[in-house]
Amino acid sequence: MPKSMKDNRAVRMLREAEEGGYGIIGVVSYNLETITAVVRAAEKKRSPAQILLFPWALHYSPLLIHLAIAAVRTATVPIVLHMDHAQSEDEIIAASDYDFDSIMVDMSHYEKEENLEKTERITKMLHGKGIATEAEPGRINGGEDGVKDTGDLEGLLTTGEEAARFVSTGIDFLAPAFGNVHGNYGGIENIRLEYDR
Repeated sequence: MPKSMKDNRAVRMLREAEEGGYGIIGVVSYNLETITAVVRAAEKKRSPAQILLFPWALHYSPLLIHLAIAAVRTATVPIVLHMDHAQSEDEIIAASDYDFDSIMVDMSHYEKEENLEKTERITKMLHGKGIATEAEPGRINGGEDGVKDTGDLEGLLTTGEEAARFVSTGIDFLAPAFGNVHGNYGGIENIRLEYDR
């Protein structure tokens, strides 16, 4: 029987942050030391946090996933575990067998219609397991660690219509592309963020 998404830890944490008018820091973690540092800092400041792992953790060291799960579940403040930029259905299915609070269904390397179809189908599967989903309707140029498929693709900024279509797939969180924030741009003067978008 599917768990209720209103009880999902990530959904609840971000809803409370929105209602309280504060943000949640998310830290990409590559090792036990980073995970420990996030938990200690969050507990010291009595602040919620989010630990992000990339799909490479499924292949390199599933033990790191188990360590992260234990850390977030035993913390004295709300901390959630998120799989970021999961771009393969096989990796998403594998990640869903772990106790992730949320998974980014990043199908941005597909054409928009296929991205929508895959996002909606995978979101239903993850929701059936009580896992929240984040989706990326556009894409920005540059890559993220362990993310190969979009690193060399042209950036595509998200339109308002696309954002609405992705929200209608049932996702919990939207990651719209509204500028170039990955990669080396040769100085902050070359960073372009379209806040009006």
